[in-house]
Parts: sequence; C-alpha cells; structure tokens
Amino acid sequence: MDRPKLVALITGILSIALALLYLALVLLLDHRSGLAPAPVLVAGSVQSMVRHQ
Repeated sequence: MDRPKLVALITGILSIALALLYLALVLLLDHRSGLAPAPVLVAGSVQSMVRHQ
C-alpha cells in the first residue's frame, strides 16, 4: 500500500473513532443530567419583566 492511501486509511479510522467517542460522551452526559428543555416565555411576560426592573 502506498503512503497516501495509508495516510487516508489512518485518518479515516481516527475520524470514526473520535466520532464514536464523542457520541458516547454526549450520551453519557445526557443520560446522567436529565436535561429539561428551556422554558418558553410569552412576549407579554418578557415586556412586563423589563418594566419591573
């Protein structure tokens, strides 16, 4: 196998390994913290919050 093909193969394997590692990390952190969606504010409540400050 010539050098450019070897470099491409190693780079591809490394890229896939990093992607799988990142996916596993995100799944672990998401499962652990129990993230909830951000609250949705109504436009009127935002204006009233600005006036009260």
